[in-house]
Amino acid sequence: MLKDQVRTGSYKKAILENKHLFQDKAVLDVGCGTGILSMFAVQSGARKVYAVDSSDIIIQARQIVLDNGFADKIECIQGKMEEVELPEKVDVIISEWMGYFLLYETMLPTVLVARDKWLKEGGLIMPDHAKIYLAGIEDADYKAEKIEFWNDVYGFDFSCIKEMAYREPLVDVVDPQAINTTPCEILNLNLNTCKKEDLTFRSDFEIWGQRRDLTHAIIAWFDITFEACHKPVYFTTSPLGKYTHWKQTVFYLRTALSINGPYDNCKIAGWIDVAPNKKNERDLDILLHIDFETDDQELHDTFEFALR
Repeated sequence: MLKDQVRTGSYKKAILENKHLFQDKAVLDVGCGTGILSMFAVQSGARKVYAVDSSDIIIQARQIVLDNGFADKIECIQGKMEEVELPEKVDVIISEWMGYFLLYETMLPTVLVARDKWLKEGGLIMPDHAKIYLAGIEDADYKAEKIEFWNDVYGFDFSCIKEMAYREPLVDVVDPQAINTTPCEILNLNLNTCKKEDLTFRSDFEIWGQRRDLTHAIIAWFDITFEACHKPVYFTTSPLGKYTHWKQTVFYLRTALSINGPYDNCKIAGWIDVAPNKKNERDLDILLHIDFETDDQELHDTFEFALR
């Protein structure tokens, strides 16, 4: 993640180019990892940073903070954010909480707990806005490699595994030229006001064919914005943007959809239902319903996916 220049560079820009937001402020870094965001905050003038992480990476964070001369400004605390006690409320919360599909293995519920308990009235969260988008792609070759492979494995029928393969979304880099529909926003989160319940959602969508092609899968990506900055800082995990370690999430359809060009009003409509898994709320259960009708093809079906 540190090598992800889009991710780390965006946080660095948002923090170091907005020193007026950090000067003499108390800052909370939720899920601090190695502590790099905490050190950016001190460089930007923070009076005190509380760097919290529940894992043993906090041991390395303490050493990194010491080695870089920030031990008097950054206090590294090991523990669950829900249980940690701080000596004061903070002016700013920073956190890199995003997971695949934004919400898979996300720390966002923990960030919201920290917001409600430790952020001063009028305080800032960075980043403060997130959106998820869907679009369709042509992906015949990779679908054949990932899904159809199970029909004939060295001469044996492994097709019973095919259903499992369909249910497991692929996290990978999508060729931007594979996109063959318009995008559609399915989730818009304002971290200043959203609640944990908002992370369980159902959203209708409509995406429109942009060329005569086959749509084999629906992909998802997310955008992140630091709107509290003097000049908002933004990055995307779209195939059209620079590479990030989050890549894109690919949901393969059992039936390829034959779409027409942009002048034929070819629409893929439906809804997506996203909820934390009941046994492990950091995993996701996703239902994707497709309604598609043309003169040549009709499909009305619901597909189940599990991000584990």
